[in-house]
Amino acid sequence: MPRHSAAVYRRRRLVLLIGLILAVAVIGVSTWLLVARPWAGGEAGPAPTSSATTTPSTTPTDGTGSPVPSPSAEQTPAIVACAAKDIEVTAVTDSDSYQAGVTPQLSISLTNKGSTDCTIDVGSTTQVFTVSSGSDVWWRSTDCQENPSSMIATLAAGTTVTSKDPVVWDRTRSSVETCADENRQRAPGGGSSYHVEVSIGGFTSASTTQILLY
Repeated sequence: MPRHSAAVYRRRRLVLLIGLILAVAVIGVSTWLLVARPWAGGEAGPAPTSSATTTPSTTPTDGTGSPVPSPSAEQTPAIVACAAKDIEVTAVTDSDSYQAGVTPQLSISLTNKGSTDCTIDVGSTTQVFTVSSGSDVWWRSTDCQENPSSMIATLAAGTTVTSKDPVVWDRTRSSVETCADENRQRAPGGGSSYHVEVSIGGFTSASTTQILLY
């Protein structure tokens, strides 16, 4: 194999040295552009990361640099129990007067007069109908009640609801001792006046509803 002259080796070393210098210069310019970012308006920001998994932080701050926690299900205000000042309860009857042999059907009207939704137990456990004649209490729906139950419901603000399944007064005098009796004292008719009061969820009707029995 022929040997190259010393001049050839010198030229090769010179070319290699020039290439190395150019490479270093290119790297230096690229690094300055990366850090300074002169094309960006305003102040230069931090150098972008080369990590593909890094994401910008979206945590809001309160103006002092302290992070503000994002809303969560635990922080969402819960619907609170209804307050007496917001609830209006009224006894509802299917008629104002009843002929002999016709039994009154009693229901409940419930109104949320407040500005927010609230919860209330509308189950039979909390419902009490009371029928009186003057100061004489003739009948309570809880005296002979069977299998009472609870049911928590949300009452929307500004709405009125009425119970669907009426409670029947059999026109007799009730007592926990006479629930199984078939000959309980019957309420007088002939146009006698009776007043129906109702309470539900701990709230009692502000007034009574009058009915007449014939």
